[in-house]
Amino acid sequence: MTSARGGLRAGLFLLAALTACTNDPYPAADAGKKLLYLTFDEPPKTLDPQVAYSTIDHLVIGNVYDTLLEYAYLKRPYTLIPGLAMQVPTPQVLPNGKVSYRFRLRDDLLFQDDPAFALDGEGSKTRQVRAQDVAFSLARIADPEVNSPVFETLAKIDGLREFSERLTKLRAEDPRFAQRRIDEQYALAGPIPGVRVAGPLELEIVLSESYPQILYWFAMPFTTPVPWEGVARYDGREGRDLFSEHPTGTGPWKLVDYDKRLRIALRRNPNWYGIRHPEWRAPGATYPETGESGDAAAGRLSPSVVGRALPFLEGIEFRREKESIPAFAKFLQGYYDASGIIKESFDRVIRNGELSPEMAAQGMSLSKSVLPATYYLGFNMDDPVVGREAGEQGRKLREAMSLAIDSKEYTRLFTNDRGIPAQSPIPLGIFGYEEDYRNPYRQVDLDRARALLREAGYPGGIDPKTGAPLKLSFDSPDTSAAALLQYQFFVDAWRKIGLDVSIAATSYNQFQDKIRRGAYQIFQWGWVADYPDPENFLFLLWTPMGRTHGGGPNTANFSDPRYDELFLEMKALGNGERRLELIREMRAILERERPWIELFHPESYLLTQAWLHNEKSPGLSIPTAKYLDINAEQRAELRSAWNRPIRWPAYAAAGLSVLLIVPGILTYLRERQ
Repeated sequence: MTSARGGLRAGLFLLAALTACTNDPYPAADAGKKLLYLTFDEPPKTLDPQVAYSTIDHLVIGNVYDTLLEYAYLKRPYTLIPGLAMQVPTPQVLPNGKVSYRFRLRDDLLFQDDPAFALDGEGSKTRQVRAQDVAFSLARIADPEVNSPVFETLAKIDGLREFSERLTKLRAEDPRFAQRRIDEQYALAGPIPGVRVAGPLELEIVLSESYPQILYWFAMPFTTPVPWEGVARYDGREGRDLFSEHPTGTGPWKLVDYDKRLRIALRRNPNWYGIRHPEWRAPGATYPETGESGDAAAGRLSPSVVGRALPFLEGIEFRREKESIPAFAKFLQGYYDASGIIKESFDRVIRNGELSPEMAAQGMSLSKSVLPATYYLGFNMDDPVVGREAGEQGRKLREAMSLAIDSKEYTRLFTNDRGIPAQSPIPLGIFGYEEDYRNPYRQVDLDRARALLREAGYPGGIDPKTGAPLKLSFDSPDTSAAALLQYQFFVDAWRKIGLDVSIAATSYNQFQDKIRRGAYQIFQWGWVADYPDPENFLFLLWTPMGRTHGGGPNTANFSDPRYDELFLEMKALGNGERRLELIREMRAILERERPWIELFHPESYLLTQAWLHNEKSPGLSIPTAKYLDINAEQRAELRSAWNRPIRWPAYAAAGLSVLLIVPGILTYLRERQ
């Protein structure tokens, strides 16, 4: 009971804070500034752009480091545009059959001011960004001591793997080599044939094989230009920072305060090319003039912003909030500019997929975006009952099981309707997704499912060998009550057509061991895109990616010679009619063979305050803050009204807060009794 009383006291304190004195966490001097306030719950792991892979890492470094290419803010499907580079390069086939991409950097690009540049000479605070800085970053990706998670992917760059091996050998053979300055080590271990610096601003990337998707990696922080001076200076010695906590970038913002357990503050970088050269009207430094359907109606193409130089904000502040309920309470008070929706309050915030009247009355907006991700049920195609060995019988069994699963009902029950039923592996916003396509095996049809079971030799779901319902196993790495409830949804659906599917829930490590041994039948999985290309989804069913035999992400162990042939041609092409034809044929193979039961593409819901403008959720982990704008005066007025005691706006805000927060407090108490 002691903990329950403590929880109650905490809840009452929270409500008192909402209805009485302010808990404004910001300095009064910042009240009129265009600062974007957001939350984070876990601290970044690293700010090293060649290493960072988590969402919170990219929230910081994506704004501090610019990339050679980036994505058009409003366009879908996702479209690459020039960033630090003058244009998006086109592939050129060289006489030796290798593929080349030539980048030209913009002239007069500068790094942010930093003491590291004193290594270049007395009094230096910055210097021009050169093609050699991109080459240095690619060498860091190949450096085993950096341990970049994308080395294997970028090893398609000609000679990158061999450079990594030479660097390792030189360090092992000569301790003095390992003590040299890092740029000198790379120069002595080089050159890298596939990274050719053709001039101060010219860089040619040569691939050992065709891989058009390489361009997406130049829109990620992994390949951002990094100065050797920053890496050399910030080594953690003699009181110096580590480079992983001291970014030295080229982006529109610079890091000015980094207490990763409490506060992360970014401010405008005056050296950014968009600020120094607005007359360039560079695509990545100018607000777009066009978008997709709905952007104008949502206010994202207002004449007041179209064509204007970026950024609009003065800075960004991330404040750590370990608990979701207090964070959401502060959002309701106006202390955060955007927020997700806590599960305890979802039904009171959202009504029939739209913002509730109470929230709309506060001037808030709801932004929805379909993430480039796919969740699915998979069959182990190596299994003798549900897999390829069962031939036509197994195929019809998989088709029948697919017809029994209602994705729409699943998302209604378990994701608050935040999901679009999937018809194929390819989600919205990715080339190859066709809105009108309907997978005939992803429409619920129990009668047809039962007919397919009869054709498969399982009439009424009965196994003729036993005279009882066919027994199958659903394997899971999650033993929580919430997960088991979701798995039971599938089991109940299959029971309707006569099948007996049992849930085999184990620990994650035990599940992984079963996967390695191939000792599983049915599983649930998901995939979130690294980059917006159909190859990044369709490779999940490519034979060489088989999980059990090759350790890849093809957990279904699907293998089809024609699919593999089509995949190899498709992945080597740019988006166009031929590529779409190939994708359609691959989709037809998956439709028929059913290695997956596609479930849904998840949706993200974001609440934004009335004073925040131009917001469009990107789906991908890419920076968009430079496109946002804030009416600081309106924010200050509404914050004051919502947090002022006695007057009616405070009562209205407090009433809404009680309505939305009390269910969370009650849930908190119930869980601790």
